[in-house]
Amino acid sequence: MSYVDGCVLAVPTANLEAFKQHAQTAAKVFKGYGALSVVDCWGDDVPEGKLTSFPMAVKLKADETVVFSWIIWPSHEIRDAGMQKAMEDPRLQPDACPMPFDGQRMIYGGFKMLVNA
Repeated sequence: MSYVDGCVLAVPTANLEAFKQHAQTAAKVFKGYGALSVVDCWGDDVPEGKLTSFPMAVKLKADETVVFSWIIWPSHEIRDAGMQKAMEDPRLQPDACPMPFDGQRMIYGGFKMLVNA
């Protein structure tokens, strides 16, 4: 069964192009280690909630945009091996591919896929 890594983060709006470059590099790396697809979405209609919301979850600032991303892997086992290799890959190290966002406010997790219609 497929496995999905997902994350939500806050990216300074001025860093759109830097984030796009970062995401394209990361996508190549993840796909090289077995990911089936990598999707990064720039927030366009992300309302502020009263109890919970994406903006609240990442402590969004006025000059930032919410990003919603996910990676689909063939299985949890392939994800574990692929993610470990990706995190060690020199192309994703801070000197080669700096994160254009505050990683401390990123929310992420791994999920077993239930429905893929």
